[in-house]
Amino acid sequence: MERLQKVLAHCGVASRRECEEIIEQGRVEVNGKVITKLGTKIDPEADEIKVDGERVKREQRVYYLLNKPRGYICTNADERGRPRVVDLIKESRRIYCVGRLDEDSEGLLLVTNDGQVTNVVCHPRYQIYKTYRLNVKGRVDPRSLEKIEAGVWLAGGKTAPAQVRRVERRGTRTLVTISLWEGRNRELRRMFAKVGLRVASLVRTSIGPLRADGIDVGAYRRLLPNELGFVLDRLKDDWKPAAADKPEPTRWRDRLADDTHESQPDRGARGDNPRRGEGRHSRRTSNQQGRGGRATQDRYSQSGGTAGQARPPRDPSSRGPDSRGPGARGPGSRGPDSRGPGSRGPGSRGPGARGPGSRGPGSRGPGRGPGRDGPGRSRG
Repeated sequence: MERLQKVLAHCGVASRRECEEIIEQGRVEVNGKVITKLGTKIDPEADEIKVDGERVKREQRVYYLLNKPRGYICTNADERGRPRVVDLIKESRRIYCVGRLDEDSEGLLLVTNDGQVTNVVCHPRYQIYKTYRLNVKGRVDPRSLEKIEAGVWLAGGKTAPAQVRRVERRGTRTLVTISLWEGRNRELRRMFAKVGLRVASLVRTSIGPLRADGIDVGAYRRLLPNELGFVLDRLKDDWKPAAADKPEPTRWRDRLADDTHESQPDRGARGDNPRRGEGRHSRRTSNQQGRGGRATQDRYSQSGGTAGQARPPRDPSSRGPDSRGPGARGPGSRGPDSRGPGSRGPGSRGPGARGPGSRGPGSRGPGRGPGRDGPGRSRG
């Protein structure tokens, strides 16, 4: 037994909300009796249903797998006239998207007219994992991904646990492949924004075992009945989530650590700049050699040495006692003769040097006379 408005929607009469309005208007008959109460349950296989006097036939179920391009919306009715996903499929029956991808997202979509399949794929109770490839701006910290895996708090509550599948560095971007079975509105973008990351682009790559292999962007193919076995299994009364339904765990942390190590190579192993990666003492030594070594070699080459040839070491005897003996810096070099009375003795700073005649009355006396400075401020 199913609700009447649900059966009408599955038969392609209108959307479920519009079917509710049709029922309330008294336009629906079941076995010759007008039904106006919402939620009335009927048997679609045995009961005769009419809308506006015409018999409603149960439509054949169709299932399509489509690779959604960016710029298309998943709703069937849009007041702004934007391009719709259902317009890409040539189908006379009323079909709709199973779940949604926002306008800026791409990837795999299931399109059908089977409401039961739609409920199984979208409801979190059945835990059908969908996998996405995200292009994230900047470098992703492993701790941020661990928070996303454990679940973060959004406006509608805490998100279900996710599973990071792969992490790749691409210059200033990071490609993150992640699987989850929840499907809130723009959930992944909001989850990454919660930990301070911005998703530049998003592509859904799988729905359960269904893949987009061989389907070009904007193209679609019809699903075979056996490809929906993962949905039919969940409709059984004894079905329970199994470990086989979950994606295999990956060692993305090791991969991220390897990429981080490769993106930050050992400073001592860089070969593009020989001065990079050296220790502090090595850099200081090389700088000293760069400033003084070249000048020393140039002077050596001007004095007769070969250009570019290192200067030979000094002879130890050149720095012996004879080289710095009494004649070099001995007592005679700084003795009384060098700085004796004649150099800075009493005569150098005595009365004759700065005595009364140097700055006395005669130094500022009538030389300039009564000029600009006046008699008292003569600079003569």
